[in-house]
Amino acid sequence: MFHYVTIVTLLALMFYFYTTLQVSRARMLYGVKAPAISGNADFERVFRVQANTLEWLPIFLPSMWLFAYYLSDPFAAGLGALWIVGRIIYMIGYTEAAPKRGAGFAVQMVAAAILWGGSVYGVVHQMLGA
Repeated sequence: MFHYVTIVTLLALMFYFYTTLQVSRARMLYGVKAPAISGNADFERVFRVQANTLEWLPIFLPSMWLFAYYLSDPFAAGLGALWIVGRIIYMIGYTEAAPKRGAGFAVQMVAAAILWGGSVYGVVHQMLGA
């Protein structure tokens, strides 16, 4: 059973849902009517947080699950929680000003890279029977 990564998966999806709600709120606040995604810099930063989170989910989620399967559920969940913390830092920084998104992006990127690399290691290690 993979209880820890299940919890982190649900938290990651909850965070993504939150960013989606923030985009809806920003549309009303800044008067950006669908389907427009530009025209107000404050709205565009909120939108990019949501879009960038969506762009990273297909990298992050499978990597976390494969890491849990081949190596360690608790360690994968810890790295997954770090990924979410990075996304939160990214969101806070980016919604304030675009140049402030770097630290959060770096945190989540490193967490995702470790999960992906660990997944590759785990599957190769298993295939070679080592």
